[in-house]
This record gives sequence, C-alpha cells and structure tokens, in this order.
Amino acid sequence: MLEVNMLQINVAAVLVATVASFILGFIWYAKLFAKPWIREMGYAPNTRPDGKTMAKGMALMVIGNFLFAWVLAFYFAGWRLLPGGPAEFGTLAFALNSALSVWIGFFLPVHLSRVVWEKHSWKLLSINSGYHLVATGVVALIIAYWI
Repeated sequence: MLEVNMLQINVAAVLVATVASFILGFIWYAKLFAKPWIREMGYAPNTRPDGKTMAKGMALMVIGNFLFAWVLAFYFAGWRLLPGGPAEFGTLAFALNSALSVWIGFFLPVHLSRVVWEKHSWKLLSINSGYHLVATGVVALIIAYWI
C-alpha cells in the first residue's frame, strides 16, 4: 500500500488492473471485434503490423492502461476519505457507478467527437467505446475491491 497525502493506493491492485485491461483489449480487438474493427478503420483485411510496430503499440497500451488504473485508484482513494463514501454504497455499486460516470464523462465524449471530426463510423464508436466501458468496469471492480 502506497500512501500519498493520506490517499492510500494499492499498487498490486493497480498492476492487476493494468494486466486485466491489457488482456481484455487483446480479446476485444484481436478476437471479438477484429474483423469489423479492421474494416471500420479502413485497413486491408490481411494487413498485419510489423513486429516493431506491434511491440511499440503494445508497450504504449500497457503504459496507458497503467496510467488509467493509477488515476482511477487515486479517484477511489479520495472517495474513501469522504464521509459516506464507498462503504455507504457498497463496493459493487460504488465500482459500477464510478465506472459508468467515468465512461460517460471522459471516454464517450472523446468517441463522439471522433464521429464528427475524424469521420469515424457509429459502428467504430460502438466497438471502441464499448471496450472502454467494459475495461473501465473491470478496472473499477478490481481497484474497488482492493482499496
């Protein structure tokens, strides 16, 4: 447990959440939605990135997943300090409510702007935004149960 200005962060939970969201990303984009995602992104169906590009992308994804889990852990730690915080809601309700709020407030607006300004399709919005909703829920559950 790491303590920063009275905020207690469970580093193990952050690391497990990082790995879990990375695995979920692999399943989501490489198995469940690979073909429609490739098509919606405009890539040729049999095109695969070279090893260096793939390694760079995966490294950046791990870093991004870690940063997200780390910031969400700080968010949850702050809520713990407030009277009637997570304990009043119950862990499951707190985690899911927080995940939905974070998704609606941060991820969904970015994906919506991509539909307008980057000409992404609604199908691509559904795939990408769906991943972020599920990943945020998984990360929130892991961290909430370990705070």
